Amino acid sequence: MKPVPAYAPLLTRYETMPYARTGKSGLLLPRLALGLWQNFGDVDLYPTGRSTVLRAFDLGITHFDLANNYGPPPGTAESNFGRMLRSDLAPFRDELIIATKAGYRMWPGPYGDLGSRKYLLASLDQSLKRMGLDYVDIFYSHRPDPATPLEETMGALAHAVRSGKALYVGLSNYSPEQTTRAAAILRDLGTPCLIHQFCAHMFNRGPETSLLPVLKDEGIGGIVFSPLAQGLLTTRYLNGVPADSRVGRGAESTKWIQLTDARIAQVRALHELAQKGGRSVAQLAIHWLMRHDTVTSVLIGASSPAQLNENAQGIESYQLTAEELAEIEKILASS
Repeated sequence: MKPVPAYAPLLTRYETMPYARTGKSGLLLPRLALGLWQNFGDVDLYPTGRSTVLRAFDLGITHFDLANNYGPPPGTAESNFGRMLRSDLAPFRDELIIATKAGYRMWPGPYGDLGSRKYLLASLDQSLKRMGLDYVDIFYSHRPDPATPLEETMGALAHAVRSGKALYVGLSNYSPEQTTRAAAILRDLGTPCLIHQFCAHMFNRGPETSLLPVLKDEGIGGIVFSPLAQGLLTTRYLNGVPADSRVGRGAESTKWIQLTDARIAQVRALHELAQKGGRSVAQLAIHWLMRHDTVTSVLIGASSPAQLNENAQGIESYQLTAEELAEIEKILASS
């Protein structure tokens, strides 16, 4: 078996990727981040995952988003990413923003889920061990826990920073009201909330009028996940449902997708608009989210370096014209 050649990142990696300030903090994040929710577990091909992560860094994507339960099986995305760090990226640790989260079930019993101090801090220790790290850059509460006082959950996040195991803290999937309360608690604890991760895309616009104003008022950066609506905002379903697609396989994460004639017609119209501007519909959907100043970064997934290249292409000129934005509004208003 031939040895894997040592990785040497491209010297041009910072020349095209734009970066934005995260809320009121001093931290700059790339406008695109790579999420390891899928495609990086033990059920996936490790060489492909490694090539995708290294290609991301070559493109100037310095932010890698994980969680304790990413895989499958849970925990294996962190373990595999840790392997990539040891073999390739360790010399560049100070150029990376590595995030992880805790909030979903990870182990049996009453201490392996949700938002208690016991669970969050134990989970963070496990994540650090899996990745071989002394600290993560961002540690998130992955979801609110209605049975645990918010003060306890936020206190655990603040403790992670004070103990040197995280540099910043964030929230994910919190409502606007919960975000306001959590931000106030964290501020009082001397650990301001850096970032909020939430789901948004062209067919899920609720956060525009509910969450984004809160983030702006609180000085919190926003990072969007599922920007392509689980593949709906691509050309994947324009001519039917491929058997090997997530929808075709009946993946749980795609249960909400309604492939109606009206929805497909909207995607087709968006695709035609994107083509006029020299973009793919996926690029259009990603760039459209970046029109909000509060959105610091957009999380994208990728099953291969080629898919990553496609979605990152043109990121240096992501601004849409007023005419394109108006046409998008017209298409999204149709049914």
